[in-house]
Amino acid sequence: MRLEITCQDRLGIAEEVLRIISNQQINLRGVEIDLAGVIYLSLPTLPFEKLQLLLPAIRHITGVKDVRTVACMPVEREHHEFLVLLATQPTPVLSVDIKGNISIANDALLKLLGVTKDEFIGSAFNHWFKGINLARWLHEGDQASHSRMLRWHSQEACVDILPIEVPEEEENNLVGALVCFKLSQRETKPSELNQAKTIDFSDIFTVSPSMKHVIRQARHLAKLEAPLLITGETGTGKELVAKACHFASSRADKPFLVLNCAALPDSVAETELFGYVQGAYSNDPESGKKGLFEQANGGTVLLDEIGEMSATLQVKLLRLLQDGTFRRIGSEQVVKVNVRIMCTTQKNLPALCQQGVFREDLFYRLNVLSLALPPLRVRKGDIVPMAEHFLKRFAISLGEQLALSKACCNLIQQYPWPGNVRQLENAIYRAASMAEGRELSPEDLHLPSYASGYGYFDHAFEGTLEEATKRFESELLTRLYPAYPSSRLLAKKLGVSHTAIAKKLKEYGIGKHRAST
Repeated sequence: MRLEITCQDRLGIAEEVLRIISNQQINLRGVEIDLAGVIYLSLPTLPFEKLQLLLPAIRHITGVKDVRTVACMPVEREHHEFLVLLATQPTPVLSVDIKGNISIANDALLKLLGVTKDEFIGSAFNHWFKGINLARWLHEGDQASHSRMLRWHSQEACVDILPIEVPEEEENNLVGALVCFKLSQRETKPSELNQAKTIDFSDIFTVSPSMKHVIRQARHLAKLEAPLLITGETGTGKELVAKACHFASSRADKPFLVLNCAALPDSVAETELFGYVQGAYSNDPESGKKGLFEQANGGTVLLDEIGEMSATLQVKLLRLLQDGTFRRIGSEQVVKVNVRIMCTTQKNLPALCQQGVFREDLFYRLNVLSLALPPLRVRKGDIVPMAEHFLKRFAISLGEQLALSKACCNLIQQYPWPGNVRQLENAIYRAASMAEGRELSPEDLHLPSYASGYGYFDHAFEGTLEEATKRFESELLTRLYPAYPSSRLLAKKLGVSHTAIAKKLKEYGIGKHRAST
């Protein structure tokens, strides 16, 4: 039971109240005195006989105006109000103690992470999140409120970090920190951060041995300075690996800038890469513009889909790779920069070199270090765990509880995924958004029919069998010729006569016959 004792402004009343409780041998559980002088007592439930003795004894104390029972102590009311507020707060929030261990977390945060309260509360903040060593920050000299980008698993969010201080007479005592997640700003960078969004190799989800081998290679290549060429089919995560390599390198605190060579016209791509000086364009009121190479000086430039780069830009890029210099458009002045160049492509660059589309000297300059990302269909061990990972993330954002049915798991395990990880993620998102039940079925995925190597069969096939056969032969020989650059070597590889291969090479304009096509 709880008692509220209203008093006049008189010293010693609390001491007399405590003496009465002691004399009556009542176990006192807690006492509070507010600023108005009201005394609150927390007592065990008393029998009526004891209560008849206690209340009159307290009322007879000089200065006591009233004694009555109340539902709770002020600190209990505040505590439960805080818990209700925390539970209903849609913004994920947590607090840590002075050692950096998590002491409080609301339901929104537990749901976001997909963890239980028992496994989360009491654990170290740095065990779950990357981006700041909170335990170290709490013991540094100046703990000012600030914003920071935090990472966990493959997700990222901006957070406000606020010190928790208890007022004292001379100075406040720091007892922990409050971390508030701003999910609406996950794709923006607050101005006070002044840092790029980072990614770590541990953020790349995989359980398959083939992809883990690639990640191990990437960790080593990230520390080197030579150009890096990353190949792989569309949607395999080439840009993700490139960014992880940048942030694992000595250039991590410098810019990481990306240009998609296939997305821009030749002239626009040139100005984006190399910049221009004032007067280069008659209708340009600006004083010129720095290109990506100047903006990224000291950092990394990623040329996405390098196989789509025009012949003019290939020449300029080759010069940059040779001595680190270039000229802005409209300028005679040489600019020297220190950037690491990474490239990605889903095309067969050696075949493009054989066709005269891509410069061989540029290819050899770019292909100093290389990584080949395996397609999802050969990483079968990743498919179901990755789908479950995506589904868990989307279900949290949608406020649903969703799971993959056994039939759905069987389907995605057998499907060839021509769009790789990106297609899988999009398919799971669409299914999660449209699902009517709590378990996704194969019908929810709406996957188009696909035959590996030939493409989608949503529409009627056009052409003859002979035409399809020739297309396949041409593609196969184009891909193999760089590794077996003669009719005899290629014939031996394919188990046919070199005369037959020589005729095919001539027919399809491959190798030394390419000029005649």
